[in-house]
Amino acid sequence: MITGKMFRDGVISGANNIANSRQAVDALNIFPVPDGDTGTNMSMTIASAKDDIKDMPDDASIGDVSKRVASALLRGARGNSGVILSLIFRGFSKAFKGLEQAGGKDIARAFRAGSDAAYKAVMKPTEGTILTVVRCAAEAAETMAEINDEPIEVCVAALEAAKQALASTPDLLPVLKKAGVVDAGGQGFLLILKGIESVIGNDVIIRPIGEEALADSTDSAVEGISDIKNNYSIKLEIHKTSTAKESSPEKLRAYLEALGDGVSVSEDRGIIRVEVNTDAPGTVMTTGAKYGEMYDISIINSRQKPVQEPVGQTEDGIAEPEKDYGFVSVCAGDGLNELFVDLGSDVVVSGGQTMNPSTDDITKAVLSVGAKTVFVLPNNKNIIMAAQMARDEIKDREVVVLETKTIPQGIAAMLNFDETIGTEENVETMMDAASRTQTANITFAARDSEVDGRPIQKGQIMGICNGTIRFIGEDKEQIAFDSACEMFNPDENSLITVIYGEGMTEEDANRLEGMLGERLGDTAEISVVDGGQPVYYYIISVE
Repeated sequence: MITGKMFRDGVISGANNIANSRQAVDALNIFPVPDGDTGTNMSMTIASAKDDIKDMPDDASIGDVSKRVASALLRGARGNSGVILSLIFRGFSKAFKGLEQAGGKDIARAFRAGSDAAYKAVMKPTEGTILTVVRCAAEAAETMAEINDEPIEVCVAALEAAKQALASTPDLLPVLKKAGVVDAGGQGFLLILKGIESVIGNDVIIRPIGEEALADSTDSAVEGISDIKNNYSIKLEIHKTSTAKESSPEKLRAYLEALGDGVSVSEDRGIIRVEVNTDAPGTVMTTGAKYGEMYDISIINSRQKPVQEPVGQTEDGIAEPEKDYGFVSVCAGDGLNELFVDLGSDVVVSGGQTMNPSTDDITKAVLSVGAKTVFVLPNNKNIIMAAQMARDEIKDREVVVLETKTIPQGIAAMLNFDETIGTEENVETMMDAASRTQTANITFAARDSEVDGRPIQKGQIMGICNGTIRFIGEDKEQIAFDSACEMFNPDENSLITVIYGEGMTEEDANRLEGMLGERLGDTAEISVVDGGQPVYYYIISVE
C-alpha cells in the first residue's frame, strides 16, 4: 500500500528531480523566443507543493497529503504547463480523497482522474504533448491493476508507459520530429513520475543538485524600495558554446558593471552564472547570448507594487465588492504599467514573457479589487490558463477572463469598455476589438533554430507577426519597420502604435516612426509609447 508518507516523500523527490533537470527541459522548447520555459514553470509549480508538505507528519493519510499537494499546486501554477500539472495532481487528490492508504486500483483511478482533468481543461487537446504521456500512463495503470493490483507494479507500469509515450511524441507532432526533440511538458512530467517512483520502489528521495531555489519573478513589497537605484534584478546562467562570439567572463563582468550594480559573474565548468541589478535587462540578455545558451533566466522588478490603492481593501488584502466593475491587467515595464492604469486597471500584476505570474498572484490581485465584476486581462497566451484557474477559485465576485494574448490586444480591449452596458455585451465588444488588433513583437533569438527552412542564429533579431516569425536580421528598427508594413493594410487599418522597450531610446523609436511615415504617408496615424518592457525591443500594434 502507498502511505501518505510515501506520497509526501515522492512529491518532494519528484520536485527535486525536475529541478535538477529543468534547464534540459527548457532546452526542449523549439521556438527560439525567450519565454517562461516549460521546465522552469513546472519546477516552480511543484516546488510550491514541496514547500507546503515537507513538514507534514509521517502518519498523515494519503488523502490529506494529496489534498495539500493539489491545493499548493493550484496556487503556485505558472504557465500552461504548470496549470496542466496542477490539474493532474488535482485528479490524484480526488481519487485519494478519504483514503488512509492507496492500493493498486486506487493508483489507477488517480492516473485516470488526472488524465481526464488535464484533457478537460484544454479546449483543443493536442496529442504528442504531456496530455498523451499522462493518458498512456493511466491506460497502463488500469490494465496492470486488473492483472496485478500491487501498488508498485501499477506504478512501474504507468512509468514505463509514460516513457514510451514520451518517445513517441515526435511521431505525433511533426514540429518535434523536425527539431529532433521530445515534448518538453511530457519530459517534465516523466521526471516527476521518476522521482515519485524512486520513493515508492526504492525508498530513495532524489536529492537536489546545486541551488534548488528558483527566484519568484513576481515578488513584491520589497523593503527599502526608495533606495533602489536600478529597477530590475537579473539572474541567469550561460552555457558556453564553441560557436559563441565571446568567451571571457571578465569582459562580461566589466560590461555589466557599466550597466548596473550588484554585479556577480562566475564560471564553473563552462557555465557562467550572472547576477546584476540594472535598468536594461534586455541588453543584459542580448549580451549574454554572445557567450552561449542562456538558461534559468529570472527578472524581478524591484520597484513593482500595486499601482494604486484598490477600492475598499482590508488588512488581509481582500476588498469588499462595492463598485460594479474593476480590472486586473498583466504586463511588464513601467510605461506599460502606467498606461494600463490610465486605461482603468485597478491592479497591474507584473508579468509576461519570462515572468509568468502564478495562479495565486492573479487571485490575490482580483480579491484586492473592490468590484462586483472583475475583468482579468492576461495579455499573454501562456498566462490565460492560470487566470482561468484563479477565476474558478473565486466565489464572492464575478471574474471574467478576457483571453487577450498580447499587450496591444489588452489595450484595445480596455479602450472599448463601456460601463453603461452589461458584462456580456462588454465581453463581446472588448474581445472583438482585441481580435482585430494585430501585434508584432521584436526580440532576439534565445537559441539557434530553424523556421520554415530558414536558419536562425542565437542573438539575431526577429520580427514575430501575429505569432509567426516573419523577419530575421540584425537591425532592430529595420525588422520593426518590415513587421509593421507586413501587417498594415491601408484598406483596413489606420493606426500604428510603436511601444519601445527598455534599452531602446526615444530617438530609436522616432527613427522607426520616420521610416513608417515616409513609407505609409497619410494612410496611417503613427503614435509612439515608452513601454519600458523587457525582452521585447518593440511591440508594434496595427489597428
